[in-house]
Amino acid sequence: MLETSARLLALLGLLQSSAGWTGADLAARLDVSERTVRNDMTKLRELGYPVESVRGPGGRYRLGAGGNLPPLLLDDEEAVAVAVGLRAATGIAGVAETSARALTKLDQVLPDHLRRKLAAVVDAMETGPVNTDSNVPDPDVDAGTLQALATAIRDGSGVRADYRGDPIEIEPYRLVSWQRRWYLVARDPREDSWQPLRVDWLRLKVPGGRPFRPVDPGFDLTEFLVREVARTGWSVHARLMIAAPADEVIARINPTVGTVEPIAPDRSVLVTGGDSLEVVAVWIGMLGLDFTVESPSELRDHLDVLAKRYAAAITAP
Repeated sequence: MLETSARLLALLGLLQSSAGWTGADLAARLDVSERTVRNDMTKLRELGYPVESVRGPGGRYRLGAGGNLPPLLLDDEEAVAVAVGLRAATGIAGVAETSARALTKLDQVLPDHLRRKLAAVVDAMETGPVNTDSNVPDPDVDAGTLQALATAIRDGSGVRADYRGDPIEIEPYRLVSWQRRWYLVARDPREDSWQPLRVDWLRLKVPGGRPFRPVDPGFDLTEFLVREVARTGWSVHARLMIAAPADEVIARINPTVGTVEPIAPDRSVLVTGGDSLEVVAVWIGMLGLDFTVESPSELRDHLDVLAKRYAAAITAP
């Protein structure tokens, strides 16, 4: 009986994951005969699930619309993906409340081990400012790595990993999604220093590190990450002399995407960056202030090309 019940649940999961399966494909996936698949389909219909048989070459099975669909069946990685998506949506105006409700419902239907994993992901992550550079490809991040880091954060377990080829042992504190990338804010206990690490560059080792007791960093971890990545993680770093006091520049920018240094009552330096020259050029053009590019020279060359292009557009008949 237990074997049959487990097989029926697996069968439901397969039916949810595809628009249609042949009997032969399902038999191969479940390691049973096609006759057993037909009998299992009959059992599902008797339980009220809207299983449809599609006629044609080979025949296919699918879940029909308009009936009571089975409980949501998720494997570990799918649960992580759903939690990440819903957690991010709880910060978006208009869908925040419904996303929170969906997270609550998901928590109620998941088995206990997945519920704990989902809770770890939700508790461990935050979202930074949205990236506007749609030309930058999203790096692949393994859901299992996210889950392992979230669990380590929850349990106060150290992490051993290779980071861009170098061995590290750290205390993980917060996962942050920013600029369409995942970062881990962690503490190096040997140096008593904090650092942001790109999750797609981490290769976790087993077993992990030593247990640790979380300490209060004394600052907002998400703001720390954004500030540090602004200095080290962008492909393009720019230093601009702005013909305006620091207070005026600060009022016009998101403080997480640049730092402002006062130079004189009417001048300041803005240090900022981005993933491409095009993004930086557009962003500084939106400041609405006069500026001089101190570095890099490539940005000056790019602005020269833009200036000529815009001038030609103005004089065109």
